[in-house]
Amino acid sequence: MKSDLIKKGIERLPHRALLYATGIPRTEMGKPFIGVASSFTDLIPGHVGMRDLERFIEKGVHAAGGYPFFFGIPGICDGIAMGHSGMHYSLPSRELIADMVETVAQAHQLDGLVLLTNCDKITPGMLMALARVNVPSIVVTAGPMISGHMKSRRLSLVNDTFEAIGKYKKGLISEAEIGELEQCACPGAGSCQGMYTANTMACVTEALGMSLPECATALAVSSKKRRIAFQSGQRVVELVKKKITPKKIMTLKAFENAIRIDMALGGSTNTVLHIPAIAHEAGVNLPLEVFDRLSKDTPHISNMLPGGEHYLEDLEYAGGIPAVLKRLKHLLNNAPTVSGEKIYDIADRVDIIDEEVIRPLNRAHHKEGGIAVLKGNLAPYGAVVKQSAVSKNMMRYKGKARVFDSEEFAMRAILGGNIKAGDVVVIRYEGPKGGPGMREMLSPTAAIAGMGLSESVALITDGRFSGGTRGPCIGHISPEAMEKGPIAILKDGDLISIDIPKRRIEALLDDKEIKERLKNLKLQKPKITRGWLARYAQLVTSASTGAVMKS
Repeated sequence: MKSDLIKKGIERLPHRALLYATGIPRTEMGKPFIGVASSFTDLIPGHVGMRDLERFIEKGVHAAGGYPFFFGIPGICDGIAMGHSGMHYSLPSRELIADMVETVAQAHQLDGLVLLTNCDKITPGMLMALARVNVPSIVVTAGPMISGHMKSRRLSLVNDTFEAIGKYKKGLISEAEIGELEQCACPGAGSCQGMYTANTMACVTEALGMSLPECATALAVSSKKRRIAFQSGQRVVELVKKKITPKKIMTLKAFENAIRIDMALGGSTNTVLHIPAIAHEAGVNLPLEVFDRLSKDTPHISNMLPGGEHYLEDLEYAGGIPAVLKRLKHLLNNAPTVSGEKIYDIADRVDIIDEEVIRPLNRAHHKEGGIAVLKGNLAPYGAVVKQSAVSKNMMRYKGKARVFDSEEFAMRAILGGNIKAGDVVVIRYEGPKGGPGMREMLSPTAAIAGMGLSESVALITDGRFSGGTRGPCIGHISPEAMEKGPIAILKDGDLISIDIPKRRIEALLDDKEIKERLKNLKLQKPKITRGWLARYAQLVTSASTGAVMKS
C-alpha cells in the first residue's frame, strides 16, 4: 500500500508515533488509509448538510476494512459571492482546491480518497486533484436542494430571486413579495434546484464514472443520499484493493460521455471551463471543438431550469442520470465506472419513470445539445452560449453595442433603465486575466430577464455566466480584452451580429478598421495588483483552454 511509506520499517518509528497520537488503534494500522476530503462549511447551503454524510462515509470505510482520516477543503458559494468583489475569487478557488487535495494526499501518502463536494468550483477542483494524485478515489456530491414553495408555487434561487430584482425595479412585483421570496426560495440544505453549475457538475461527475449511480440527483435531505455515502465509503476500499485509479476511469471515452450528458440536460456553460481542466490534469486532450461536435448530434431531452421548467427533484424522480444514460445509450461509450459496472450495464438495468422529464429522442426539445461554440472576428478562439436557454426568435440577432469595462458599470445602466431593445450589452475586462478570475455575470443577465428584455437585448462578455443564466448571453469570448482580444476595441454603436445556428459572432467592422483599432489599443490597467489574485492573473490561461494555470 502507498501508506506503507509512512508506517512500515524502523525508520518510520517517529511517523507511527505521530499517527498513534491521532488515536488510531494498533489493530487498524495495517488497513488502507482513506482520506476523506470534506468541503463542509456553514457558509454554503449546498454544504451545510455534509456533517451527516461524513458519518455515513466513515461507517462505509470502516465496514469495508479501511481506516478514514478527514481533512477540510474550503468552498465558495457563487450565489453569495455574486455581483461584488467576492466573485473574483470563485474560479481561482478551483485551483486552490485542487492544490490542497493534492498536497494533503501526497504529504500523507494516502491509499485512497473520498471527495465530499457539491457546489460550483469545489467539484471540478477535487476532480482535477484526483487526476493529479491518481490514487483510487470516489466522489460523493451532497445533492440538490428541494424546491421552495410560496402560495402553492414552486420556487428556485435564480428565477425567483436574481430575476426578481429586475421585476421589482420595473414595478412588476411588490416589496412585500420580495420579502416572501427571499425567505421561501431556498428552503434548506443542497445545491440550488435547477441545472445550474453545481448540479450540472454532479451529473457530469456521475456520467464520467467517478460517482456511484444515482448519486448526482439523490436529494440532499434524503436517506438515499446517506446510503450512497455509506456505499461510497465501502467502494473506495475495494478500489484500493483492486488498484483502480482515476486515470483508468477518466479516459477520452468517459469525457465524451460526460459531455453528451451535459448537452442532453442543457447544463451550465461553466462545464466548458471545467471538463477541459479536468481532462488536462488527466492527460487527455479535449479542445473546445469537441463540445460543439458532440452537441450537434446529441438531442436536448430534459428541459431543466433555468431555461426550462423542471427541477432537479423532477429529474431524480424520473430516474436520474442512469435513465438519461439509458435514453442516450446508442450515443455513449461503454466506459468503466467506479461502481464496477460499465455504462451500458447501468443503462440496461434502470427504467425511465417520466417520459416528459426525460423525453424520447423523437420528442426532444431541440435536435442539438445545450451548448454551442461560436467563432468569428469577435471571438477567434471561441465563445460559448447555452443555446437551449435561448428562444427561437433570438437565435439570430443583430444590435448596437453598449460597452462597459466592468460588471458594475453594466449593472448601473441596466437597473437605471438605460438599456433598450436592440442593444447588445458588452461587458469586458472580466476574463480570467482581466477580471481577474472571470466573474459570473448572473446579476446583469438576471436583471435583463427580470425587466422583460431577454427577447430584445443580447449580452456578450469575456467573463462567464452562472448555470442560472438564460437568454442570448454569449460568454468566454476568447481572446479576452486583457489579452488584446477584439472585444477590447468595441465602441458604443458598433453593430454586432450573433448567429447561433451558424455558430458565428461578428463585429460588423471591416478588417482595416479592426487592425487600426487593435494597433491603437491601450489596455486597461490590472484591477488587482497584490495577493493571490495578482499571481493568478499572471499564470492563468485562456477560457478557450479551460482557464488552467500555466505549469
